[in-house]
Amino acid sequence: MGFSEKISLVRDHYRLSQEEMADKLNVSRQTISKWESGISYPEVDKLITISEIFGVSIDYLLKENYKEPVQKDALERVVLQFLGASQDMNKISEQLIDIMRDGIIDANERIQMEQIVCMLDEVSENISQLKSM
Repeated sequence: MGFSEKISLVRDHYRLSQEEMADKLNVSRQTISKWESGISYPEVDKLITISEIFGVSIDYLLKENYKEPVQKDALERVVLQFLGASQDMNKISEQLIDIMRDGIIDANERIQMEQIVCMLDEVSENISQLKSM
C-alpha cells in the first residue's frame, strides 16, 4: 500500500472529509485530493504534522509494506467498539422481524431500516479495523 492509499485510509479512519483534513493541515482540499490520487506528496513539515495529528509514524506513511505496530490501547478500543455494536445485533434482528411481519414497509419502517443499515455499517467497520490489526 502506497502513500496515497495510506493518507486516504487515515482520513477515513478519522471520518474526515478532504475539506476537514485540509483544515487540520492548513492546506487546500485540492492538495489532499492530489495526495490521495498520487499526483503529489506533502512537504516534510506536513508529513510531520500528519504523523503527530493522526498518530501514525512517518515510516508507516512512506514505506510501501510497513505496518504500524498495534498499540494495545488502540486494539482494546476497537474490540470494545465491536462488542458494543455487536450487542445491538439481537435488537436489529427483532426490529427486522417486526418490520417484515406485515409484508409492507411504511415511512416509519423505512427510517428504522436506514438506522439498521447504519448500525450494520458500524459493525462492519469494526470488523474491518480488527482484521487490519
